[in-house]
Amino acid sequence: MVSYIDLSYGYIYFFINKKSIYLQLMESIPYDKRSGKIWFNGKTVDWADANIHVLNHGLHYASCVFEGERVYDGEIFKLEEHTERLFYSAKRMGISVPYTQEEVNNACKNIVHIQKVMNGYVRPLIWRGSEMMAISAQKNKIHVAIATWEWGSYFDPKLKLNGIKLDISNWRKPAPNTIPWDTKAAGLYMINTLSKHEAEEKGFTDSLMLDHEGNIAEATGANIFFKDNTGELHTPIPDSFLDGITRREVIKIAKLKGVKVIERKIKPGEMKNFVGCFLTGTAAEVTPVSKISEYNFKVCDFITDLNKSYQSLVRKKTAA
Repeated sequence: MVSYIDLSYGYIYFFINKKSIYLQLMESIPYDKRSGKIWFNGKTVDWADANIHVLNHGLHYASCVFEGERVYDGEIFKLEEHTERLFYSAKRMGISVPYTQEEVNNACKNIVHIQKVMNGYVRPLIWRGSEMMAISAQKNKIHVAIATWEWGSYFDPKLKLNGIKLDISNWRKPAPNTIPWDTKAAGLYMINTLSKHEAEEKGFTDSLMLDHEGNIAEATGANIFFKDNTGELHTPIPDSFLDGITRREVIKIAKLKGVKVIERKIKPGEMKNFVGCFLTGTAAEVTPVSKISEYNFKVCDFITDLNKSYQSLVRKKTAA
């Protein structure tokens, strides 16, 4: 039964204990049409006022780095690690951040509190401004912004129950000596978007990407693991793609359960020998995979149990 509807800010609240309906409705609202506050260059501004000029170096030349963080029960999971990586990415891109890590951490916490986000997403980003519009941008002002919003599952929850299906992309991860591969720099995600779009057009949920040598690398926004018939886990060595924070946490959880985790080069043809597969990431969390191209996998009890353990970790307050 619907008890209250509020259209004043473009939101529709159904107080029927159907959070998924609310989140779906939120996702239907373009991000530039939402309301609330955004932390922008040291100030809290209205959502609609967090704007930049079209002649912006970050927009034209991808001189922008960012992070993606999860909020669970009102707290940001692994905030310090995410901020540390954000600053590392900025340094690798030659960007000097005009704030300290502590200031950014506090700003992230503050904007989550202001927005009253209990379970959602945080997006800090740093970019070069508009003072120079050419390849060189030595004099450009550095901008920092942090936005947050309520958010549910990255993949369709119904699909996750049975495992998502991946295509294999024709795009390859570039060689590590050609790009700042160990950062979350905006330009690195161009081929990820192309790969995901192509996969979706074929009816897949996501795409598996190979590295420059033809080895398995990752999905478009998540790391990948395989389970063999002995119970051991195999995952690619992150030497040309990001070593995800969630990836590292899942490895810790698996080892605590007594599971051997092998980090190595994995050829695509080896997938026929694996019985299970899953993705990990801040957005993806732990997502089972049922199919990659012609290779099929089972959503086994181990993967389900691993996901439960991960959820217990990130929701410490609830578990306590």
